[in-house]
Amino acid sequence: MLDETDHRILRLLKQDSRISNADLAEQVGLSTSSCWRRVRALEDSGAIRNYSVVLDDEKTGLGFQVLVHVQLTRHDPEKLREFISAVGRKEEVRDCYATTGQSDYHLFVCCSDLNAYNRFLEDFLFRLPAVASAQSNVVLRAVKHQDKVVKPTP
Repeated sequence: MLDETDHRILRLLKQDSRISNADLAEQVGLSTSSCWRRVRALEDSGAIRNYSVVLDDEKTGLGFQVLVHVQLTRHDPEKLREFISAVGRKEEVRDCYATTGQSDYHLFVCCSDLNAYNRFLEDFLFRLPAVASAQSNVVLRAVKHQDKVVKPTP
């Protein structure tokens, strides 16, 4: 069970995973050694899975973002494994969720532009035997992304 101090540590690390242990300890009201032990315990328990870099997709040339709702032809176990494996290897697919409802899977896809997305569909997604159809919703703008509210454009 995590206590309030653990939750404060996690919130601060989500905001800035590069925060120094001294600054983190000061902000949560712990000694540096106690804070370090808590962070290690959170890592060891799996509450903190990893530390990563969050890239700005527009600045890295991947500003064309699409939510893709995928329906499968049938739930053949072999075709399903092939679909999951292929999607897992595809760099454009940032996230993939198995869901309830009309669609079997939802993908979050980032590409450089519409032509690159069209190639993703024609050369990859529609060639997977398990895929019956896909509905695309182009992301117009982010309202909230990775726990951060995005400021509206004027």
